[in-house]
Amino acid sequence: MTKNLLEQLREMTVVVADTGDIQAIEKFTPRDATTNPSLITAAAQMPQYQEIVDETLKQAKKDAGAGASTSQILSLAFDRLAIAFGKKILKIIPGRVSTEVDARLSYDTEGTIAKARYLISEYQSAGIAKERILIKIASTWEGIRAAEVLEKEGIHCNLTLLFGLHQAIACAEAGVTLISPFVGRILDWYKKETGKTSYAPAEDPGVLSVTQIYNYYKKFGYKTEVMGASFRNIDEITELAGCDLLTISPALLAELQADTGDLPRQLDPALAVKSEMEKISIDKATFDKMHEADRMAYEKLDEGIKGFTKALETLEKLLADRLARLEGAATLSHAAEDIFHVYDLDGDGFITREEWLGSDAVFDALDVNKDGKITAEEMSAGIGAVLQLATSK
Repeated sequence: MTKNLLEQLREMTVVVADTGDIQAIEKFTPRDATTNPSLITAAAQMPQYQEIVDETLKQAKKDAGAGASTSQILSLAFDRLAIAFGKKILKIIPGRVSTEVDARLSYDTEGTIAKARYLISEYQSAGIAKERILIKIASTWEGIRAAEVLEKEGIHCNLTLLFGLHQAIACAEAGVTLISPFVGRILDWYKKETGKTSYAPAEDPGVLSVTQIYNYYKKFGYKTEVMGASFRNIDEITELAGCDLLTISPALLAELQADTGDLPRQLDPALAVKSEMEKISIDKATFDKMHEADRMAYEKLDEGIKGFTKALETLEKLLADRLARLEGAATLSHAAEDIFHVYDLDGDGFITREEWLGSDAVFDALDVNKDGKITAEEMSAGIGAVLQLATSK
């Protein structure tokens, strides 16, 4: 039987699912999975994951303590939610999951280190070995320095928002486990800059960038893995067949699975060794100079950090709204219980028409099953309906 492109790709490249959707991961069975605030935000809004979100919020509120502010609860809830999705994903995949450090810490080395240690400790408290976690950090100079410290502690890192060779070299020299150069975002920048609407697959700027990084790593013997990310089409993926890893969205995984064409290997360590490249040593001054000279990398890194920050703020707003509803539901439940006990004069767990002091019309509305008695559940549901009607006007 002819193999589809996805099956052929898996023979030379580790396929990673770029999603927080657990059902999609179950469908495509990747070895690894990677998430970010945008993906967690999308997953958190899906009905099938509302229970995870609600339970995470309730526990975060409880653990934060009575005097905790909403922002403290939300910060804790975000970390817990990322870990909750990570734990569920790890039950499905055999490999690793990437969990991202708050993008607002991208230029804070010590803050990034502290957050990474906390995330790992939370996973370990759930019985998950740190070898199965990749801490995802933006490829700023400060982020790379944080990763260098973490790697020495045995905490493995995935350096993201990587657009330039200087970032890649700095990561490799820091002993980072894995980098995620962003193919599609590089293409986006060049299309906007040049006005071109498309590039031939082999000339795609994102493809060329990852190819250069891959060849550099293999030529000079770096152990850091290259994982192409942020794809816009399957041509970008097939042009990077043979890369160490590729993280791919469910939609593009489905396209690869549906195509039965031939997939030749494009990236090969043996060919990389023969490439004509000179080794570059990176210190902060060199990094800064190369970063400023690479306008695409400079702009896309800044844009990416702002984008991840916005996604995180969106998720925090979503969680804040959800928390308010949960707290409102709890308040409503207590109010209904208090009212119920006022009318349940004999304490038998029912309010009869004789005990009810209000109008017959209200009694009839609350008596949902029309058995002549109002239960505590019917009272709670009735008050909730009234509140919903009032707030919708």
